[in-house]
Amino acid sequence: MARRRIGTEQGQAALSAWRTAGARSAPADVRTAVRYSLEELGEVAPGNSVEVRVPPAGVVQAIEGPRHTRGTPPNVVEMDPQTWLGLATGELAWADGVASGRVRASGQRADLSAVLPLF
Repeated sequence: MARRRIGTEQGQAALSAWRTAGARSAPADVRTAVRYSLEELGEVAPGNSVEVRVPPAGVVQAIEGPRHTRGTPPNVVEMDPQTWLGLATGELAWADGVASGRVRASGQRADLSAVLPLF
């Protein structure tokens, strides 16, 4: 299970700021919102079979299944912060993110549609 580092109040405030300003959000708000939502993913879907990368803001391992320990993970999902926040909040559908190329997902377990949106 992912350890919480960002409190609920701080995380929700950052998400609210992002929802209000979108792409014009302060970089610190975007980083906090991404990290908070990645922590939430780790809580909602604990595990180590999928690595979710949102560079440069953060990364989390989630989804139950075989544990990955060395080298490149077999199941990787990667996207930019704006895309991740859209998915996490329901402003962007998983299928639309994948179809548009904004979400890069590889591996048999790399489909997060069952756990998104988080908020």
